[in-house]
Amino acid sequence: MSELALFPLNTVLFPGGPLPLRIFEPRYLDMISNCLKHDEGFGVCLIEQGLETGPARTHAVGTLARIGDWSGGEDGLLHITAIGSRRFRVLDTRIQQDGLQLADVEWLADEPAEFIPETAYPLAELLRQILEQVPEYYRNFEPRYDDATWVGYRLSELLPLPPTQRQYFLEINDSLERLQILRTLVESIADQD
Repeated sequence: MSELALFPLNTVLFPGGPLPLRIFEPRYLDMISNCLKHDEGFGVCLIEQGLETGPARTHAVGTLARIGDWSGGEDGLLHITAIGSRRFRVLDTRIQQDGLQLADVEWLADEPAEFIPETAYPLAELLRQILEQVPEYYRNFEPRYDDATWVGYRLSELLPLPPTQRQYFLEINDSLERLQILRTLVESIADQD
């Protein structure tokens, strides 16, 4: 069990994925400062109920975020790009006096490496096309189109899905199952066009 500062958001962070943030609330500025000082990460969890700027109840499964890059923006805010690392499950939470949420978490096992099956090759090709059109912070990553977990995570974060569906894909522990469900979803969207 580990203690982790949580950053409840209306988005889902996947392992290996980028998350650009603009930080302005004092509790999160302090959290980021502490993370940089101690080379630590923070937890990102999808908000189930509440707001990003106030109290929030989150889904139990989230992702550890490591700060990859940071700068002071012209808008006076702190700009960071965090990178998703490991998944975790929240066991218990408490609120600090400044409103920062702390959680006791257990780390979830990494998915075993799986080669992408031939039936999912069209998904890898779709991902390749999507990545040609995404923001610059995705271009710093080495693509792994033969890795079932990597392809499934990237499609889960880049396809136009509601946050709760992204959360569902984050919580799946089997990369081949995730790809199968994504394939069915993509095929159903294509049939509607």
